[in-house]
Amino acid sequence: MVIRFLLILTLFFSSLACSKKEDLKYEISKRTDPYKIYSEGLKAFEKKDYFFASKKFDEAELNFSRPEFAAKASIMSSYSLYGINFFKEAEENLKRFLTVYPADKNIIYANYLLAIIYYEQIQDEKKDLKPLLKAEEQINFFINKYPKSEYAIDLKFKKDLIQNQLAAKELFIAKYYISVQKWVPAINRLKNILNKYDKTVFIEETLHRLVEIHYYLGLEEEAKKYASLLGYNYNSSEWYEQSYKILNKDYKFIKKKKLSKENKGDGILKKIIEIIK
Repeated sequence: MVIRFLLILTLFFSSLACSKKEDLKYEISKRTDPYKIYSEGLKAFEKKDYFFASKKFDEAELNFSRPEFAAKASIMSSYSLYGINFFKEAEENLKRFLTVYPADKNIIYANYLLAIIYYEQIQDEKKDLKPLLKAEEQINFFINKYPKSEYAIDLKFKKDLIQNQLAAKELFIAKYYISVQKWVPAINRLKNILNKYDKTVFIEETLHRLVEIHYYLGLEEEAKKYASLLGYNYNSSEWYEQSYKILNKDYKFIKKKKLSKENKGDGILKKIIEIIK
């Protein structure tokens, strides 16, 4: 009886052990189809559901075994994030793309998109300068590295706009110093515009402010020097007329034909290439 009981007990524990082994058996799960996931992301992208699209593109990137397809999913995710103004996330994604896929065919576009992301975060000249400086740095990098790229024309135009905003910032600060009669820092800011941003739309007012300050300080020869420069280049502008009124009416400017300005282009070349579907 005892022997029979022990035999039954042994069989029970043996079957229990086998059952646990069956439970612990590892089964390889089927690999998620990255093409299907990418297709889902593309459909969402076409419907402008960029948030869902970015998630799908990220998932597809992780599942693609071929690096060129993974890179394509990554750049599409970045553009999707940009499409919903998730600038920080798009920036981080692009920087990772540039590190992970440095030889990918879309590397030029990735650098262009990064410049655009910085550019679109620029606010007016009274706000933080950091976005302006970051945009300028990335645009300069792109133009120097890819001067013949189709995107270089667009970024050169945007660089001109950035230069105008940086000049506006300098002029804004200079006018503040003028309002509190801090003449030296005001002059320094104005001269900075002359040296760095002489092709911007703010150059005329800058010259007038230099005339204004130097005349007020009794430095008439200096005032006349800047007035002459203003008159030589912009003798039909309102700033020239205002400067003329400040100076002694007996002083005669040497008037010459207004110099023609360089053509800055017919407009913005705005083209975002479509990544191969």
